[in-house]
Order: sequence, then C-alpha cells, then structure tokens
Amino acid sequence: MAIDNRAAEIAEMIKAQAASMRAGDKLPSVRALSKSYAASPVTITQALTALSALGLVRAEPGRGTFVAKPEAPKEPDYAWQSSTLGRSRVEPGRVGRQGSHAADDVQLSWGYLAPELQPFDELRTLGVRAAKSHRAWTMAPPMGLPELRRAFATGLNAEVEDMLIMPGGQQSLVFAMRTLADPGGTLITESPSYPGATIAAQAAGLALAAVPSDAQGIIPELLADALKRTNAKLIYLQPCYANPTGAILSPERRVEVLALAKRHGAFIIEDDWARNLSLDGAAPPPLFTQDPDGHVVSIATLSKPVAPGLRVGALAARGPAGERLRSARVADDICVPPLAQEISLGLLTSGAWPRHIKRLRSGLLERRNAMLAQIHESMPDARVASVPTGGIHLWVRLPEGSSSTELTAAAQKVGVLIGDGKHYYVDEPSAPHIRLSYSAASIPQIQAGVRLISTLM
Repeated sequence: MAIDNRAAEIAEMIKAQAASMRAGDKLPSVRALSKSYAASPVTITQALTALSALGLVRAEPGRGTFVAKPEAPKEPDYAWQSSTLGRSRVEPGRVGRQGSHAADDVQLSWGYLAPELQPFDELRTLGVRAAKSHRAWTMAPPMGLPELRRAFATGLNAEVEDMLIMPGGQQSLVFAMRTLADPGGTLITESPSYPGATIAAQAAGLALAAVPSDAQGIIPELLADALKRTNAKLIYLQPCYANPTGAILSPERRVEVLALAKRHGAFIIEDDWARNLSLDGAAPPPLFTQDPDGHVVSIATLSKPVAPGLRVGALAARGPAGERLRSARVADDICVPPLAQEISLGLLTSGAWPRHIKRLRSGLLERRNAMLAQIHESMPDARVASVPTGGIHLWVRLPEGSSSTELTAAAQKVGVLIGDGKHYYVDEPSAPHIRLSYSAASIPQIQAGVRLISTLM
C-alpha cells in the first residue's frame, strides 16, 4: 500500500506517542487522532496501517487500535550455510588485517607506499587530464589499451599480443592460478613466501607444496624433488626481491629452475611486483626474458611502486596459455576501468615516471637504512641475515624460543603493526621471524616502532 508524505509524517508522530504507552494500551480513535493531528480520517488510517505492517500496533475490528507487544528480535539461523558451503578454501588466519588498524598505529606491516612517497601531484594532474578524454568513459578493449600493453611489454621484451592488462597483482595471481590449473592440482611455492599467493592458490582450489629457499632463491635440488613427488604443473616464484626475505634468484639457479620447468612441463608464475623498487644497483632482468618456450607467466603491478589505489597491472604469457588467459579474462569483469588505464599510461610514458622512481629509490633507501640501524641498536638479539638490495621488507629472525605470534599481538596492543613470520610459511616455520616493512611509515615512526617492539621481546 502506497503511503503519502503526510501519512508518513503522522505515522512517525503516532509511533512516538505509542512508545510512551504500555503494550495493550488503546490508542485514541481515528476521529480523535484526525482532530489531534489535523488530518483526514483517510490519512490517519494510512498511517495506522503502515504502523500495523511494522508490528508496532494492532487493529481489532469493533474494538479499536492497540499498542502491540514488541516481539523479541529473532536470532538469525545461519546453520544451514555451514553444510551448504562446505569447507572453506581460504584459511581465515592467513588473511591480513586490511583496514582493522587505528589511524595512529605505526604501520610496519603494510606492503604499500606512504602517501608522501606516492606521486600524488602527478597522479592528480594525469587524472584531471584523463577524465576530460572520452576514452576514459567508454568501454576499453578487454585485453587493455594497446598503448598500455605496449608500455608493459617493453620491459619484458615481449610482444604486445602477449600482454593482458589486469586490475592489480593480487587479482592477477588468482586469475592465473585458476586459469592455468584445475582445482585439486598442486602449486609449488618457495618458502617462506608471500601469504597472498597462498590464499590465491587456496581460492583456486589448489593444494600447496612448499620448497625451502635461501639468500639465492628457491633451492633447485629440492624443487626437482617436489616436482617429481607432486607432479605439480604450477610453480610460484618471486625471482626479484622476494617477499618477505628480499632474496634474488641467482643467475645459476635461474637456468636450473627454467630447465626443471621444461623437463616437467610446468608453468612458472613470476610475481615481479618489486621490479621498480630497487635500492642498491639494478634489478635483474625478468625471468620471462630468458624463456622462449612459454613456461613463464609474468605478473607486474603499479599498485606497489605508485599507489595502492591504482589497481592496474599486467600479465604476460606466450602461446596457448596466453590465448587461454586472454579468453578467460572476459568472464571476470570485461575490462580494467579505462580511467585507471589512461592515468597509468600517462604516468609510464611521461617524464614523471623516471622522476618518481628516482625519488622513490631515495626515500625507500633512507627508510631501510634507518630501520636497520634501529634494529641493531634496540634489538641486538634479533638478526637480519641478509640486507635486501630492493623491495620494502626486512626479514628479522627472533631469538630462539621466541613466539612471533605473541610478539605480533603484543605489538598491536601498543599500536605497532608487524608481520607474524608464521604466516609466510605453508608448513611449520623453521625459526621465529617477523617481517618489518619500511615503506608505509616515516623515519621517526620506524624508529619509535622498532624501539617499542624491543621492549616487548
């Protein structure tokens, strides 16, 4: 039943009147309410009918309208969902604390750039310019803007046709794993590794097999054993500044890993998230550039080196695998928003990009060195086994017998967010570690945060 504005207004006033009465009390008659509220009987009847539908009053023919007894709110019953949904693929404990922190927390676990390290002025200028173009508001090609595909292809020595523009690196991981392997298959990952890759594999219905890595990356002999044992067809690697350790896959191991992928007919998903985050020297070339036979599927992102809200990345794949990925892309979301693509294209093809990378390198290097110095001063019993030459994280080993989980929880209580090292392992951790990130906090915050952590050890 439609109710006009006057009836709705009166319904609110009668509702307030009823709230001051007891359940079972009789409301004034329609005639009395009509006189009291200076409204027609029809309007009063509409108001009472609306309140009755809400269960606030009840009408008894021949007797009048009474204040209804409020019913106890019914508890929702979600029990049926447990059996219908079945077992969850993604372990809740591996999902990060996105958005669950206070504004004044010291952020030493966030894998993105602090606002002052982002090229905000350039992005704003590019955004205004892009928004004026009709291309920003029309449907983009499903594979991405040709010019943007070409910009990403340049750094990979790839063909434009090999490129697929994606909404960020994490979506690329899930998409690649889901498309290149069937549920029930196995993904091999180096250990420790990025927890987001673990949950991406779980979301794709894949089993996980962990292979230890060291300062030179994944250990080829153990990778060979895992490939033989599991018959896995997917390998997840971060050859450049691995998260959390900062390791770089050595030249010798790159050759061995590619040979193993060829021998076993496996794909390597190369998560190249940190390519533009080098600090000391140049980053090694992408593994994709050493693979002519299509074993490597490479993922790049702008969310890490530019801004977390710029959800634009690229996926490179050759041969039938590339065709399959590009065909499957349309099923997800048709295309990455054109406005974000236009801004990304403007940044990558202008002088703003090298200027930003230069400023970023300087800012991250200062933060890394400040964090290292503060760890050495305040946490002498902790150890950073390998100082990374790029990326945004330090992998800190705690004294034997420490609990990384307890330390992480205690630090959060005092307003310092750190990464629990246990979450970077698929299996049990080999030793207690925490991951400290230096990209999202200022140098004073980094120093104060590390000092606070040291008081909790």
